[in-house]
Amino acid sequence: MLQDKTLDSCRVDWPAPDHVPEDRKVSLSWAMGYEPNDLPDPFAPCKWLAGADVPRLLYLPLPPEGAAHGAAGQTAGTWLVTHYDDIERVYSDNDAFSNKGQAEFQAYVGETFRSIPLAIDPPEHSKYRLYLMPHFSPSRLNKMQDGIRQIAAEMIESFADKGEVDIAWDFGRIYPVRIFMDLMGFPKDMFDQFLDWEWDILHSNDPEKIQASMRGILAYLRGFIREKEANPDEHLVSAIVHGKIEGKSPTADEKIGMVWFLWLGGLDTVAASIGHMFRRMAFEPELQQTIRANPELIPSAVEEFLRSHPVVNSGRRARHDFEWHGVQIKAGDQVQCLNSSGNFDPARFADPETFDPARKANRHFTFVAGVHICLGAPLARRELRILLDEWFKRIPEFHIKPGTDTTVYPGLLSIRHLHIAWEPTARPAR
Repeated sequence: MLQDKTLDSCRVDWPAPDHVPEDRKVSLSWAMGYEPNDLPDPFAPCKWLAGADVPRLLYLPLPPEGAAHGAAGQTAGTWLVTHYDDIERVYSDNDAFSNKGQAEFQAYVGETFRSIPLAIDPPEHSKYRLYLMPHFSPSRLNKMQDGIRQIAAEMIESFADKGEVDIAWDFGRIYPVRIFMDLMGFPKDMFDQFLDWEWDILHSNDPEKIQASMRGILAYLRGFIREKEANPDEHLVSAIVHGKIEGKSPTADEKIGMVWFLWLGGLDTVAASIGHMFRRMAFEPELQQTIRANPELIPSAVEEFLRSHPVVNSGRRARHDFEWHGVQIKAGDQVQCLNSSGNFDPARFADPETFDPARKANRHFTFVAGVHICLGAPLARRELRILLDEWFKRIPEFHIKPGTDTTVYPGLLSIRHLHIAWEPTARPAR
């Protein structure tokens, strides 16, 4: 049982490098988002990993039988960082930890361009971050806000009188992607193809599917870039290809590196968060009642949903040899931050296992931290806040539709389908 996991029950004797102590070798794939559960709080089994009695560094070796029992796509062992202040160090200590090579699925098809700005370390990182940040600034989001609200309201109204919806497939999968495609300037008829490619790349763990989808999306994006070079418009891809980085036009590799990375990051995370958020509220009607009665709590409630449902655990590589918490870290070692435990560290959060929609100073790691904090985090927050605001104006108390499978991955895979229901005649007066 997941609820009964202990450090001793997680220990393994799989082969590991000589500098890894035997007592640090564990298998925690169930805490890394790769194994589903049906708990009301799917992240509950991960929380004890931030406890004072848990060693500050653990190690997940590559299983002898392959990566099926480790992290998806894992090609070597990885250190596991589970406590808040250690995770903060990994994200902020750019001298010790590198982001080079992150999210570079293009290597599957022999491409050598970099995923920009994620896979670039300081100081070079800053010029790309500064180049892209204005497109996610408060002023830009304020201009987008009415459009986001219109999309949310229109989609909710389309099913409000039906009394039910598959909130994950028919709403969560679509709502943030419509906003993203408008931002980037992508044609609406690419919607389904984009989602198919993205699923195969991020979630299939099948090299053939990843390669086929990578060839498809990169060919499409390069063609789209060429079209915007010839025919500029007001959208983000056009702004990227016609802008100046430190006074120079971006190179072909810089253009595809930025557009590819924004495409990869723009399709999945908010959708996963929506699935977790509505599943939580469907299991806890009192939470719905609190937010509905106190709409001023929506911003802090969104932060608490994000803290308590961290869909991404982010990795780095050690840049040089050093000692940390009494163990040796070697240059090139992989380091995986378990935000799924760090977000519940009692040394950082008061009563971390309680969902508090009014929680203050909620500095969680769901959008990572440091210079590589998620570029789209302000947009994601705006989308979720608007969604809750428009939802509670239109939909009464809802619940899980009887017979619905509520199995969920505690991570980015989230939940593909989640049927919720309500009494249409109880719709709030508008």
